[in-house]
Amino acid sequence: MSLRIVVAVKYVPDATGDRRFAADLTTDRDAVDGLLSELDEYAVEQALQIAEAADDAEITVVTVGPEDAKDALRKALSMGAHKAVHVEDDALHGTDVIGTSLVLAKAVEHTGFDLVVTGMASTDGTMGVLPALLAERLGVPQVTLLSQVSVEDGTVTGRRDGDAASEQLQASLPALVSVTDQSGEARYPSFKGIMAAKKKPVESLDLSDLGIDASEVGLGGAWSAVDEATARPARTAGTIVKDEGEGGKQLAEFLASQKFI
Repeated sequence: MSLRIVVAVKYVPDATGDRRFAADLTTDRDAVDGLLSELDEYAVEQALQIAEAADDAEITVVTVGPEDAKDALRKALSMGAHKAVHVEDDALHGTDVIGTSLVLAKAVEHTGFDLVVTGMASTDGTMGVLPALLAERLGVPQVTLLSQVSVEDGTVTGRRDGDAASEQLQASLPALVSVTDQSGEARYPSFKGIMAAKKKPVESLDLSDLGIDASEVGLGGAWSAVDEATARPARTAGTIVKDEGEGGKQLAEFLASQKFI
């Protein structure tokens, strides 16, 4: 039987762009270009390596987001994933991590899975709790923050590196794993892969397809919300210290006044 691998990915605002809040204090996704979260690229890469080591495996990438989120799916497909699922619904606007975990769980169950792979966190929210929430909703063991992962004989094995020691962890499939940015550099899509991705299937779903009521998601169903946001002040020119024999002293005084020394 084919090993069914599902990778949860996110379409995020480019971290190098001018990210800001919209009027309703949600992320203004129209103000900056979006892309596949860099940390999720590591998840796609590890799924590909697991699939390559298996006799028979199929990788499905799943995302929740607006129309443009298909770009994240196409990137994953061009890297080598086989098919994709896109959950899009206007009622999802403003959904927090609790609601997102619900939608992803329903989408993963709809797809069918043996192993779910995620990144360690998203590069916009950076909460890092979605893997645990998703595993809980799916009712499967979680093996998180892995820098090395493999699957053999119905068992997923991984290494988690800490400050003082490394742990070897195992779980029986079905299971969920999250991988860190130390798990291995993600491959670049080849021209052949980019062209092939255009023909790979992308299934579109909405909340009704997943049996989710709109009240459970969106701003109205969110467990957390931004109450207030203040724009970061513009950078100033800074302080220039001219060295005319007293430069070292002036620099020390400045550092001391800022409590750096």
